[in-house]
Amino acid sequence: MNSHRAKPVIITEPEVTLELARSHGLTDEEYGRILSILGRTPTYTELGIYSVMWSEHCSYKNSIARLKTLPRSGGRLLVAGGEENAGLVDIGDGLAVAFKIESHNHPSAVEPYQGAATGVGGILRDIFSMGARPIAALNSLRFGELTDERTRYLMKRVVKGIADYGNSFGVPTVAGEVYFDKCYARNPLVNAMAVGIVEKDKIARATAYGAGNSVMIVGSSTGRDGIHGATFASEEIREDSDRRRPSVQVGDPFVEKLLLEATLEAIASGYVVGVQDMGAAGITCSTTEMAAKGESGMSIDLDLVPLRETGMTAYEIMLSESQERMLFIVKDGHQKDVVSIFQRWDLHAEVIGNVDRSNRVRVFVSGRSVAEVPASTLVLGGGAPVYEREARQPEYIKRLEAFDVESVQEPKDLSEPLLDLLRRPTIASKRWIYEQYDSMVRTNTQRLSGDAAVVRIKGTSKGLALTTDCNARYVYLNPRRGAMIAVAEAARNVACVGARPIAITNCLNFGNPYDPEIFWQFSEAVEGIGEACRVLETPVTGGNVSFYNESPDGPIYPTPVIGMLGILEDVDRSCGMGFIKEGDSIVLLGENRGEVGASEYLLMRTGAIGGPVPALDIQREKNLHRLLEELIRGQNVDSAHDVSEGGLAVCLAECIIHAESQIGANIYSRNEAIKRQDFELFGETQSLVVVSATPRNAELILRKSKAAGVPSSVIGTVTMDANFRFSGDLEVTRREMERAYYCAVEDGVSGR
Repeated sequence: MNSHRAKPVIITEPEVTLELARSHGLTDEEYGRILSILGRTPTYTELGIYSVMWSEHCSYKNSIARLKTLPRSGGRLLVAGGEENAGLVDIGDGLAVAFKIESHNHPSAVEPYQGAATGVGGILRDIFSMGARPIAALNSLRFGELTDERTRYLMKRVVKGIADYGNSFGVPTVAGEVYFDKCYARNPLVNAMAVGIVEKDKIARATAYGAGNSVMIVGSSTGRDGIHGATFASEEIREDSDRRRPSVQVGDPFVEKLLLEATLEAIASGYVVGVQDMGAAGITCSTTEMAAKGESGMSIDLDLVPLRETGMTAYEIMLSESQERMLFIVKDGHQKDVVSIFQRWDLHAEVIGNVDRSNRVRVFVSGRSVAEVPASTLVLGGGAPVYEREARQPEYIKRLEAFDVESVQEPKDLSEPLLDLLRRPTIASKRWIYEQYDSMVRTNTQRLSGDAAVVRIKGTSKGLALTTDCNARYVYLNPRRGAMIAVAEAARNVACVGARPIAITNCLNFGNPYDPEIFWQFSEAVEGIGEACRVLETPVTGGNVSFYNESPDGPIYPTPVIGMLGILEDVDRSCGMGFIKEGDSIVLLGENRGEVGASEYLLMRTGAIGGPVPALDIQREKNLHRLLEELIRGQNVDSAHDVSEGGLAVCLAECIIHAESQIGANIYSRNEAIKRQDFELFGETQSLVVVSATPRNAELILRKSKAAGVPSSVIGTVTMDANFRFSGDLEVTRREMERAYYCAVEDGVSGR
């Protein structure tokens, strides 16, 4: 192991003043609260502890009041949203799914490889700290435009970081999304999601209780990497942010794989009372949160912490965010048993303290107290600050919504904009990215080519459907409806493979919450998520809020990413997006209204972001999901694919491109209610799905759709000539579409 038993050093700590507190990101009011809590001036180490625990990243002080309005219980949830390291959902057969999504945006902006890699590592630890074995990873990425050299560099390094960590650890990366827009040029978004399976009687909790039980640090040694990472994630990207590289952690996926196996073995032994990953704020966060949750106290001796660097101070050890570490609470008398387990995996497992009844976390170096803080005063849901910020609707919304979409000139040749849309990096194939990921390791992956990935649960007939989704342009123009659409489309994607949506996790990426317009965006988006989740019966299991996503160029678009979990009772009856058989009828479920406001087509043609965001009837959306589940379970459809960016034409093109044989489509039925064909083809009306089926099954689909209250119509036929024809006004060959679709991102990354 790359460590040695260095000892912490005692230094003369700086005198704590208001000015020093401000430099740690604390406000004058917050510093005053610390003085009141302690009844004295804090030590330098205590100041560091409060500054990280009261940072936005750890305390959610500007968001928690709004997050509490979300539906965070009910359905299949085993714990309320946010109560544990990850959400827990009951899937029957004595099994539960642990899943969560988190951001690693700021670290990835300044050190993209390690920022992305440790984002994957951190979210995986959240899963196996619950006692769950990770079975899948996903991601949601946002970059600037590929014409920018810096964007290409960031994208290459982020993707390599994700691939190297996930592939080396041995978890399949099965799904995700990538969007490109100039607002993310200097503040990319790297959101990592992980999913695991755990037997319900082996779930581990992030709590500390039982006076006399031991506090153990397991895994890697502690170094100086990541110090004040939580604080760094709670401020905007600035011109000098590259100088903050020491705040970015460094990961080792091979050590994490060992840590996974040792942790699961230790939990199964029955000797472990509580487990928590050391993520943001390291030892500080895990000790204080576990003590507060268990209404207990802890005494910690930093002389016993394995260090890999000499001369580390108490402040540095407590705030280090070195990776691949966990905090265990172990039953008294079984310390050696746990040490033995970790030694077999060539990992540290050191007793560094014990649980007591003091309700305080006390920290010692060489027998000297360097910190003594009431645990409950530090944590979310306890004494951490909670703020309600000023909210104000931005003036730009009414102006942009008023954009006259009819002013866009209708193209004479409809095939040209279709091919141009297929070349758009946001729409084009992300093959260059996903081919770097090992998607089949552990042999559970059942389906990749679809709106959602499908992962088999070994030992059962069940499968999980997984996806991430958010169209941030919609949220920018209409935060409430845009966030509802993010939930609806994520659920629709899951429904298109035959699964029932059952729960979500979210990663809410926004700008500075002290800006009233940003906080209004955030508040409206949370309201939209809550409204959609209540109707769709998909409670929120937890997730992450990432504020301060701004650079000198301005804030990003509000980007509330939704990670959706669905369940299939029979995994062998899942459905893909590609057309399958010549002669199949092509059926459109839902009513196309040709809505081009906020669309990729409008942006491509005009460079403008405007017009009204597509309407959404969330109850009709739910009806569509239930219909799809019934049709796919009954094997009444051969393929299913939802209409999203690029509209109906792009959806149909993707159904052809993803077909295993050289087939095409002839669309002979137009919606005469839509006056403009380009709007019919490229509008992004919601709650639309294209399915293919035998002519006999197509008749059944029309009957079932009517009974479900879902409009439907046969619009065409699957053909064998590998062409895409639309109502005599558009004809494109499959080869032309494939060339546009598959080459765009690869050419962009290469700078061609």
